[in-house]
Amino acid sequence: MRTVPNLLTVLRLIAVPVMVLCLFEDHEAQGQWRWIAWVVFVVAAATDALDGYLARRWEVVSSFGKLADPLADKALVLGALVVLALQSETPWWPVIVIAVREAGVTIGRLAVARDVVIAASTGGKLKTALQVLAIFLLLLPTHADWVDVVGWWVLVASVVVAVATGVDYAWRIGRVVMAHRSARLRSGRAYEAAADANAAGMNPAEANSTDSADAMEQG
Repeated sequence: MRTVPNLLTVLRLIAVPVMVLCLFEDHEAQGQWRWIAWVVFVVAAATDALDGYLARRWEVVSSFGKLADPLADKALVLGALVVLALQSETPWWPVIVIAVREAGVTIGRLAVARDVVIAASTGGKLKTALQVLAIFLLLLPTHADWVDVVGWWVLVASVVVAVATGVDYAWRIGRVVMAHRSARLRSGRAYEAAADANAAGMNPAEANSTDSADAMEQG
């Protein structure tokens, strides 16, 4: 049971190529394959809420889930948006902005993953919800123009939120990097003090006491 949330995340990743293949198989006909792609997207998107709920309820939140869950979301959203852009159903600029934002955030989170896992923020979850709603409407096989119009403006709103949350993630990642840089500098100074103490025939505790006394005199 503990592996179910992570299994749902993996299944969501597997759903991405299935959805993309169905969209290409449809050949922009808005037919059966489009409906299958839409259903695959809806079911895959639903697992996002389900795996998070189960992980919290069963208290099995894992580092893998914190990293893989948003990656699966990004793959699902970008997979759908790229195909829609290739088929000229949406312009490319929202796709490019979202892709650059997601790549930057993902690289930053992975860069500090060894030290700390930066989980998805509330703003990041709102961004994902808007993107899912937009694609839900844009993929829906219908000839009602208002559906595409609403879907387009929801997509634009998701781009605005994506940029804002991207800046927030950059700030949070930067804080982690600076904190660990400061820790390394402190560790380096302590090592140098210990080495100087050994060279002078003192133990590290005496060296620290001497440094503290010197600092008090200079203060």
